[in-house]
Amino acid sequence: MQRNRKNILEQWISMPLAAHLIAALFVAGLLLFLVLKGLNVYTRHNKAVVIPDVKGMQIREASLFFKNNGLRYSVVDSIYSREVSPGAIVDVYPVAGSKVKEGRIVALTLNATDVEKAAIPDVADLSFRQAHALMQAQGFSSVEIRYVPGTYRDLAIAVESDGKELQPGERVPLTSTLVLKVSDGGRDASGESESGTAGSRTGENQR
Repeated sequence: MQRNRKNILEQWISMPLAAHLIAALFVAGLLLFLVLKGLNVYTRHNKAVVIPDVKGMQIREASLFFKNNGLRYSVVDSIYSREVSPGAIVDVYPVAGSKVKEGRIVALTLNATDVEKAAIPDVADLSFRQAHALMQAQGFSSVEIRYVPGTYRDLAIAVESDGKELQPGERVPLTSTLVLKVSDGGRDASGESESGTAGSRTGENQR
């Protein structure tokens, strides 16, 4: 074994200078290739990918962005939002602009495809403020107040939509424009009640 090593060393020493240079360049080139190859594999393994902004997009459209960026996605939830169209992406995690590793799974929340509905509350005999607050608590944001003839001022009477009176418990879309009918307390156009006007006139006659 030692003799073989000695023979190889003697052959190396006996080689011409040009052969030494060629062999040295070959070994150096091989080492450089291996180092660069290792760095490339290491860099690709730890490559940072930026999460694209896909809010408002449909899932088919957004899937192309994820594929082109080396990302995967998973739908984890569905909610109702008025900010985007039905079926569109509402939220993304990690958030858009975040840097993650290639192959990361992005969690998506989609907008519900069906319009969300809620039940009409029973507002009869409530003050219009209570009735209005109750309707907003149910999720109705477009509620108009309309005064109609009635005995007690500011007392809620009923709820209607598109000219149709709605019954308590009836489910309608949250995007509906509702009208809360409120009693005017028997006031005329001048804002005075008929009884109040009559009373003041009686007082004047007694004078």
